[in-house]
Amino acid sequence: MKATIAEALRRALERVGVSDAVVELEHPAELKNGDYATGTALRYAKAAGTNPRALAEKLVAEVGPIEGVEKVEIAGPGFINFFLAKAAFAKAIDRARESEAWGKNASLDGKKVMVEYTDPNPFKEFHIGHLMSNAIGESVARLIEMSGARVVRANWQGDVGQHVAKAIWGKMQQPELSWGAAYTYGSEHYEAHKEAIDTINKQVYDHTDPAINELYERGRRESLEHFEAIYKILGTKFDFYFFEGIEGMEGPKIVREFLEKGVFAESDGAVIFPGEKYGLHTRVFLTSKGLPTYEAKELGLNRAKFEKVPDLNESIIVTASEQSDYFKVVLKAMEFVMPKVAEKTTHVAHGMMRFAEGKMSSRKGNVITGESLIEDLTEAAQARARESRAADPEGLAQSIAVAAIKYQILKQGAGKDIIFDRERALSLEGDSGPYLQYAHARAAGVMERARSEGIEAKLDPNAEATDLVRTLHRFPDALAYAAEKLEPHLLVNHLIELASAFNSWYAQVHILDGSSEAPHKLAIVDAVRATLEKGLWTLGIPAPQQM
Repeated sequence: MKATIAEALRRALERVGVSDAVVELEHPAELKNGDYATGTALRYAKAAGTNPRALAEKLVAEVGPIEGVEKVEIAGPGFINFFLAKAAFAKAIDRARESEAWGKNASLDGKKVMVEYTDPNPFKEFHIGHLMSNAIGESVARLIEMSGARVVRANWQGDVGQHVAKAIWGKMQQPELSWGAAYTYGSEHYEAHKEAIDTINKQVYDHTDPAINELYERGRRESLEHFEAIYKILGTKFDFYFFEGIEGMEGPKIVREFLEKGVFAESDGAVIFPGEKYGLHTRVFLTSKGLPTYEAKELGLNRAKFEKVPDLNESIIVTASEQSDYFKVVLKAMEFVMPKVAEKTTHVAHGMMRFAEGKMSSRKGNVITGESLIEDLTEAAQARARESRAADPEGLAQSIAVAAIKYQILKQGAGKDIIFDRERALSLEGDSGPYLQYAHARAAGVMERARSEGIEAKLDPNAEATDLVRTLHRFPDALAYAAEKLEPHLLVNHLIELASAFNSWYAQVHILDGSSEAPHKLAIVDAVRATLEKGLWTLGIPAPQQM
């Protein structure tokens, strides 16, 4: 409907003398103002040689009847509001219930997109920043998939570097420590044992010590296995794993090649990219010892991405916003080194997580890791899960915890810091992941009861569209807009509106009342259930059938 209305307006503008117009439609904040609205008349009044209100009146007259639109109104100084006909809403209910394509759009059909996210480092803890990158990256990947693209998921991990040497040294001193704890121990004692740890770092790179090699391989393997267990809980499965110790080691070759071509420069024995020339800052790509920095390794990674998947249309990298300046320099260097790769690469930044309670307690020490946050919220949700009708209360508690965490992360716009409030995150009263899950489970419960009573859902195409149905109709547009902007929070906002509208309707309407309207009401419930399920999937949040 949106495309149909926009095209009708564009043709109407041409007939009143405005060519090449861009018509933008949006959903009014209040349903009483229609299902679509446009300020096109305000935008093009000057070009049409008239005032906005007069142009709006001309456009409405020129547009004429539009199939699926019941009425058109002019509001204020020249806004045009469109109210859809019953048939449009009936079609939305049917598609939501019966079509796997519900919510999908074709804006990225035929495209292939790589999304790199999470990026934890073996030998270190899976910290909250990795949890945030995973939640955002997975949702971005699914939004892109819902837009028709083939998505390739990638994970870039630092399996070499000073942190590895610190962890190995720590493990050598305290074998009982986990690798994350061994890294912390090595960091705390680095200054006192700098020479020994630096030697280990060199040995990790050149593989000259069998004992160090054995410890390294063991730590790398155990770390990666541990990360996989966390990914399983979070619902993520990667297609490619890239490593600093493999793809990253191609970076120095690239830097040296383009040092000779004048892209990089020598400075005090190091190799730098002179970012000041381009309004950025200078960064080191090779140290004075000839070792690659993260910047050089990033060049090796991004070349490898397009070697692995040569027909990529876009590469998206999700990291914390504190790396934004870093990526500006790296991307500028890439413009000279691999211009086609740079042109297709986008950096999506997210903020930091802070806690409303101050420091949250953790059974694993002072640092709140991503893993311990999942464990803490799973434990907090267990009592509620045991009171439910769920066949697997433990699994439900974990699903609630994942929903609580991911929702708190995804409800914020890109780059904004997140204040994590544990009580609000687990609440069933609104503005939370469990609230969305509960609305879905409630709808699923109604459908289950209807099946047990032998009542079948059947749409009445002549029924008046309720506010709930009109809100449900907006789901595909909300999803498409979130995908276009790479902003999951735009979908979160819509799903909360839908869940709230459903719960209000549910409280006011007796659904299985034995009346002739019951099958139609049941069809609405089924459409809401399917829409919430698809919306939650797109956010990477489980959708339990019972809560």
